[in-house]
This record gives sequence, C-alpha cells and structure tokens, in this order.
Amino acid sequence: MNSAIRTKLCIMMTLEYVIWGAWLPLLGIYLGKDYLNFSGSEQAWIFNTFAIASLTGMFFGGQLADRYFAQEKFLAFSHLVGGLSMIGLMFVKTFWPVFGLMLLHCFFYVPTLSITNAITFANLKDSKDFGVVRAFGTIGWILASVPYFVFPTSSLFAIAGIASLALSAFCLTLPHTPPATSTDEASKFAPLEAMKVLAVPTILILFIVTFIDAVILQCHFVWTGRFLVSLGLSGERERWVPAVMSIGQIAEISTMAFLGFFLKKLGWRTTMILGMLGQVVRFGVYSFGTPDTLWMVILVNIVHGFAYAFFFATVYIFVDENFPKDVRTSAQSVFNLLILGVGPFVGNFLWGLLSEKYTVGTTIDFHRLFLVPTALGVLASLVLAVFFWPKDVSAGEHKLEEELVPVV
Repeated sequence: MNSAIRTKLCIMMTLEYVIWGAWLPLLGIYLGKDYLNFSGSEQAWIFNTFAIASLTGMFFGGQLADRYFAQEKFLAFSHLVGGLSMIGLMFVKTFWPVFGLMLLHCFFYVPTLSITNAITFANLKDSKDFGVVRAFGTIGWILASVPYFVFPTSSLFAIAGIASLALSAFCLTLPHTPPATSTDEASKFAPLEAMKVLAVPTILILFIVTFIDAVILQCHFVWTGRFLVSLGLSGERERWVPAVMSIGQIAEISTMAFLGFFLKKLGWRTTMILGMLGQVVRFGVYSFGTPDTLWMVILVNIVHGFAYAFFFATVYIFVDENFPKDVRTSAQSVFNLLILGVGPFVGNFLWGLLSEKYTVGTTIDFHRLFLVPTALGVLASLVLAVFFWPKDVSAGEHKLEEELVPVV
C-alpha cells in the first residue's frame, strides 16, 4: 500500500476519535449538578442519543455507503453536519435543544465509525494491518484530553466541533472508495443481507457476547468519571478525569499495533476471551476502590485498552474476513449496533437503575454496583470458552465462507 495513503488513513482515524473522545468522558459531569443540572432521566436520554443513532445509522449509513455513495464523500458530509451540531451545542443549556442537537450529531457521527473501518480495510492489502491504523484512533482519543489542561470542561463541544469540521475537509483527500456497483448487489438491502448471517451459530454466539460486553463497557463510560470524582479527583483536580480515562488508550496503542501478531499466535477465541477477562479485572478493582486506593483505580484503567483491542477490534477484523464483500460496511454496522447502540442503550438504563438501588442517602455504593459488570464479564468469558469455536485465524482467511455463502 502507498505510504501516502496509509498516512491519510492514520490521520482520518486520529481525527475520528478526537471528536468522540472530546465529549464522551466529560458529558456526565457537564450534564450534572455543577453545570447544566439535568435530572438523572434527562442525562440518560442524552447519553442514549448515541444508542438511538446506532439503530438508525445501521440502516441509513450502512445502506448508503455500501450501495449508493463513495464512502469518503459520505464521510465528509456526515462530519460537516455533525460538526455544526456540536458547535450549536455550545449555545444551548436546556434539555430539549441539547437532546435534539446531540441526536442530530450522533445520527451522522455513528455511521462514520463503521465507514472509517470500511475505508481502512478497503485500502489495506492485509486486514491484519488494521490494528496499526486503528491505533491512531486511540492516539486521537488521548489527544482529545490534552486541551482540558488549558480549557474548562464546558469547552467539550467546541473541541469536538472543530475536530469534526477539520475531518470533514480532510475526507475529501482520502482515496476513492466506491460502493457496490453491480445491479444485483445494489438491488439488495445491505443491512438485511448482513443480518442473515446470524443464522450461522458461531456468529450468533459472537453477537450475543458482543452485546454483553457492550453493556459492560457502557458502565465504564457512565460511571468511571463520577467514580473518580467521588474518590478525590474533584474541584481543580477534575480536569485530570479525561487524562485518567485515557490511560487505557496508551495500552491500546501498543496492543492495536501488535494485534495481528496476537491473532496469529492465539487465534480468534483465545484473543477474545482475554479481552473479556480484561473487563473482569478492571471492574473487580473498581469494586473495592477507595480514596486510599485511588492510585490502583487509576492504574487499572490501563486494562481498558487491552480489553477493547483484544475483543472489539478483533470483532471488527473477524467481520471483515468472514462477511461477503458487498455487505461488509453493513456487517460492521450490525456489530456497531450492539457495541454503540443496543448495548449502551440497555446499559444506560441498567447502570442508572442499579445506581438508584445501591444509593444510600445521597451516596452511591460503587462497590456493589461494580460487582455487576464484573460478574457479567465472567459469564461472557465462559460463553466464549464453551460455545465459540471459529476456525483459527492462523490457518488461513475466510474459513467460514462455506457457512456464510449459502445463508446470504
């Protein structure tokens, strides 16, 4: 692959995750009592704009990018609208305008997570190299925390909006990545074709486990920031919250860079199980974290990058290698529906309800709360160990092809 193209893909991934990393870690704090003072249910619905957009994005973005529009142009338009929405959020302070603009941003941003993956895979000679390019997305997430050492929490939408508009312009320089062009392919509804593959038992098991892990992951995004504040990162120290939540991304960079190596040595199943066990370790430590062990809670965030790369990034590579070419963007969207949509949607309400159940007076019993994702991680690991038996990645590519083609 041309080095100039690889560089462009890396810049694309960097900016893609600067956008998300600029607002997600601080959103709960910004919506809370120190800034907008939204109620718990209002906060849940604003968090759920991302999940709602994941459902619509699977059909909207996947179908259009797979069937009708060049993917780099679709990406440019999406980030233009998404960036303008973020700029608009700087000026609204009441629930319905915030909800509406956040939903608009997410509606256009969510499909881009699948499309950036698809553009990367389409321009790589070997899909195992995806981890190297995707590592720059992790770098982008880390870079998104840097401005908060100068600017206040309330600048989260400005930072995300500027990054989105910059990426919109840059997308026009990306290599041309056309949609499916044959008449037969274009006449099919790509998301439906991708969903049919769930009839394959191996992929159905992966689908279920991905849902469980997405629910677990959402607990991190909803409560880690506020948990850190409760342990002492409050007041002036609050600006350290995004940096602490980016520690995992440091581990993710190295893990992503060598993910192809790990996949060849360990295979799909073992790699994914190790990623799931990372969640168990993280929330296990959270469950007994105190102000005196704040250092341990901070340090264990390094496991986040390991867990994300070994499970979710591996899922994306698995999908690219085992789904028919003309529905791969939609197939990525099907799994993004779980990772970014259904899983977080269920997780937002689950973790909200459990926080109410485990609240004593005005204090949340985080120790009991975090035992739940720990237990779910153990369950998901056992399901993978017992029921998930794909062909070993080291044995060659597309080993599920004989199962997939008759179904699709």
